[in-house]
This record gives sequence, structure tokens and C-alpha cells, in this order.
Amino acid sequence: MKKYIVLSVLFILPIVAYMFFATASHNSLFLPIISKNHLDVPNQFVSLNNEKITLDKNITVLGFPGSDIDEVKANLFNLNQKIYNKYSGFKDFQMVMILPEGNQDKIKAIMLEFRRLSNDLKNWHFLFGKPGDIEKYFSTFKFKNKLNDKTGSSFVYILDKDRNLRGRTGQKIKDKIEYRESYNTISAAELHNEMSDDVKILLREYRLALKKNKRKDDFRDKIEQEVIKK
Repeated sequence: MKKYIVLSVLFILPIVAYMFFATASHNSLFLPIISKNHLDVPNQFVSLNNEKITLDKNITVLGFPGSDIDEVKANLFNLNQKIYNKYSGFKDFQMVMILPEGNQDKIKAIMLEFRRLSNDLKNWHFLFGKPGDIEKYFSTFKFKNKLNDKTGSSFVYILDKDRNLRGRTGQKIKDKIEYRESYNTISAAELHNEMSDDVKILLREYRLALKKNKRKDDFRDKIEQEVIKK
């Protein structure tokens, strides 16, 4: 009897995990690559805690909020509630926001408010630099969107562990070829639906890659060993 219970657990757990990742509305196994091999964060950008932040080997939501913090505060709140809180528990997932220096105190105040809503903010990263350096770095991505006169944008971008820009391209929707390289933080609905789906698909993609490489988690390995013993 115990043997059948253990075997049931072995089958049920993967199904539950699959159902979580399979709830993305456009149900794609992989999130298309829009552009490849982007530059890592320049060394002259300084984080709040003077820690080294890198895009390498991380799934990153990259943003450029600009210097008008009061104007974009609601946008950051949307990101925190709709994206960060949902995926902050996943290893190697991070939020990286790059904005003009001199706004450190305002960002610290926002983070204090976030602590009331989020249990762990360790993967929220804010980097500060000179406006000219930010514009130069932004231009290397060749995004369709542009920075405003506050060196900011309401749009954010998804980068994979190899610093490739991910999004949607090639799918035909209502007789139009869908193309999406960014997500508007002004719209909580867009973050909740399109962006949340796309982050989920990218996380699932890496999960499938781990399975392909025959890497199993310790929990499942131990259960299999117990079944073999019995």
C-alpha cells in the first residue's frame, strides 16, 4: 500500500508543477528571442547597497524608471504586485531598475513601503548612474521605445540568462503578426496577463531544459530510492 502511495506522489507532483507552468494563455513551450547577446550592466552604475549586479545567469526584468520618482511610483508598485511577488521565490529571478543618481533616498522610501507588501525584497535591485551613461547603455539594446526627458520609460523588458531579449513574435492574432518586446508598467492588466504569462513560460523553458539534462531534485531522488528498497 505504501508503495502505491509513494508512486502516486511521484506522478502527482510533476503534474501539479506542469499545471502551474501550463496556465499561460498563449500556451507556448518557449518564449521567442527578439535580440541576442546584450551588454551586461556597466560597472559605473552603483546599487543601493554597493553590491555587484549582473544580468548573467539571471532571468531579469529590466527597467528604466527615470528621475520623476513620484510619477512612476505607481508603476513600480504594479511591478511589485503583479510580477515580483508572484515569481520572487524562483531562483535566479531578479528585477533591475536603472535610473539617474540622486534618487537614492526616494527609492529607499519606496522600498520601505514595499516591505509591507512583500516578504523578501532581496531580488529587487536599483542601480544609479549619470543620465548620459544611462542613455548610452539603453541605446545598445535598440529598443523600439525611447527614453523620455527624465531618462525614463514606463516599459520594462525580459532578459534571459544569456542576456537575450525575450518577447512575442511571429504568432498570428486577428490577422496581425504579434510582436512584443516590452511591457507597459502603467497597465496593471498588461502586467497581470501578458507579462506574467511570458515570465512563466521562460521559467518553464529552463525547467524543461533541466529535465532534458536529466537533473532531478533531491526530494524526488530520495522517494525513488525508497521505492526501490521496498
